[in-house]
Amino acid sequence: MGTVSSRLPVFPWDRLEPYKNTAAAYADGIVDLSVGTPVDPVPALVRQALTDAADSPGYPTVWGTAALRDAITGWAQRRLGATGLAHTNVLPVVGSKELVAWLPTQLGLGAGDRVAYPRLAYPTYEVGARLAGAEPVVYDDPWELDPAGLKLLWLNSPSNPTGRVLSADELRRTVAWAREHGVLLFSDECYIELGWEADPVSVLHPDVCGGSYDGIVAVHSLSKRSNLAGYRAAFLVGDDAVLGELLQIRKHGGMMIPAPVQAATVAALGDTEHVGEQRERYARRRTALREALEAAGFRVEHSEASLYLWATRDESCWDTVGDLAKRGILVAPGDFYGSAGERFVRVAFTATDERVDEAVRRLAQ
Repeated sequence: MGTVSSRLPVFPWDRLEPYKNTAAAYADGIVDLSVGTPVDPVPALVRQALTDAADSPGYPTVWGTAALRDAITGWAQRRLGATGLAHTNVLPVVGSKELVAWLPTQLGLGAGDRVAYPRLAYPTYEVGARLAGAEPVVYDDPWELDPAGLKLLWLNSPSNPTGRVLSADELRRTVAWAREHGVLLFSDECYIELGWEADPVSVLHPDVCGGSYDGIVAVHSLSKRSNLAGYRAAFLVGDDAVLGELLQIRKHGGMMIPAPVQAATVAALGDTEHVGEQRERYARRRTALREALEAAGFRVEHSEASLYLWATRDESCWDTVGDLAKRGILVAPGDFYGSAGERFVRVAFTATDERVDEAVRRLAQ
């Protein structure tokens, strides 16, 4: 039983527990800015759709309903600028983390294969490679990678943790490089609705992919844009051959989204009003926290998109975490996302307005 788990790094959040306990002991309670989990209500129309579909006694399908596939293709065409999408170009998944963790295994990767991802990145890219027994490889610029044995290339724009946004030129260059070398490219775009100082572009946009989805797949989620982290609602859009193979595998594995969640996803993708309202909440919190951090001596880098501020005081991230924990504020140490982040912390602005205001007050002390 320990053979597979021994391939994996220590679960990073376990290392944060002592600091969480310190912050929780603060007189007015903890302000938890460490995890980007939504705290605001699920939109009413989404909850209504879930309720209306609650009487769903039969098994759902892995590919989802035709209505769900219509909703995904329609949203991708409207929001991402994707063209010529058919149902075969989409695949619902049970939350994006599940997909990231198990994709290399489902692609049949293993010993001798390499999986590449950004030097500063969501830890699950590495976990997915290690679960499959493949070699994880980090990069600064993907087109400088050695393509030998490279089977899967992850992009992440907007980035978690840094909030960096890749330009259309960078995306176009990477897509061309991956196609030239026969490397499958997956682009994690789960924060694409949350651009603040930049307008994120999808790899599916014709200016990037040339109107062809060969060799590219985009990953999207409703967790952030619609406060649906608890619903585990996500989907893939792109190369129909890749998605068709994944569909066959996932059918055998029973990886299906519950029918009421499928109905809720349709409602969420068809509405933009709640997305705008949520963006306004996050924009207020982002501005308040950024100003407070900078006034307290922090420097914020990148952070032009996503739900985080990538901040530093030019010291060990754990010294920063410890100091803020004494003030009842919990943040994520940058080295959770790679050694290049060892002097940064990731500050989420997903807490309630009241908790964000409290963090601002404490930072001013």
